[in-house]
Amino acid sequence: MTEALLKIEDLAIDYPIAIGTVHAVRGVSLEVAPGETLGIVGESGSGKSTLGLAVLRLVRAPGKISGGRVLFEGRDLASLPENEMRKVRGKDIAMVFQNPLTSLNPLMRIDKHFLEVLKTHKPELKPAEAMTLIKEILNDLGIEERRMRAYPHQLSGGMRQRIMIGLGLILRPKLVICDEPTTALDVIVEAGFIDLLKRLQKDFQLTIVVITHNLGLVAELADRIAVLYAGKVVEDAPAASIFHEPLHPYTQGLISCVPNIDLDQEKLTTMEGSPPGLVDPPLGCAFAPRCPLVMGRCRLQEPELIEHRSGHKAACWRITHAE
Repeated sequence: MTEALLKIEDLAIDYPIAIGTVHAVRGVSLEVAPGETLGIVGESGSGKSTLGLAVLRLVRAPGKISGGRVLFEGRDLASLPENEMRKVRGKDIAMVFQNPLTSLNPLMRIDKHFLEVLKTHKPELKPAEAMTLIKEILNDLGIEERRMRAYPHQLSGGMRQRIMIGLGLILRPKLVICDEPTTALDVIVEAGFIDLLKRLQKDFQLTIVVITHNLGLVAELADRIAVLYAGKVVEDAPAASIFHEPLHPYTQGLISCVPNIDLDQEKLTTMEGSPPGLVDPPLGCAFAPRCPLVMGRCRLQEPELIEHRSGHKAACWRITHAE
């Protein structure tokens, strides 16, 4: 079996606030193999983006990693000294944030953004060599060379997102984390972005983590999907298995809420209720108050994430009881 490039073990992330502590991520364990695309999905507030930021130790204060490990090529990033962590960011692990307009400096031309990255991680490069690298990555992204002299506000949303991808790929990282990469894009530009990411993964042999609430996006890109709810993984399985035979009631609910143009639906399906507050998480299964299949045990004891089929894990007492 191929050794995992990224391995997250029992990761916990807490945010102290005036009324207590928000337990944003509660004991998450995940693995990402080299060359794999992992989709992380769930509703807003499920801990998806916080988990992605934690890999690069970018959790915003006062949040902190309160437990667990983040192993990248065997090294625990959670305990790495900050000066060593700076060398990992961008060079080994890159992140594409969800809103490129707020991630790019409005006062810097596009070429200056790229030169800043190269100067930080490859100071030995001569200016001509750096410009050659920039032109090559822009060409790979289908962006005209003249756009190097543009400012972010002079570019379309789709082009700004491609620039963000280029900034992530210029150093040829081993892992790219995409946090809601299509939120600011319309459906036509989103389709082009998906095609671009597929091609870049093949050309650059990328390992990708896609964080999104968009099930259509992970259906197109992901090899495997992890479903988060209330800061925990409730299902983890190959993408095809998730969509064709979802085990957890929450995953089933998410998929049923996706509009299907092949069905004669008079109204959209919705999932009743809201995720629980994480200052004081529920005693048992966090999804129990919204679950149509809830049992008494669900409200008293939290289920473990266990394998029910080959490569298909879920945390649900109903499944365990049926077996």
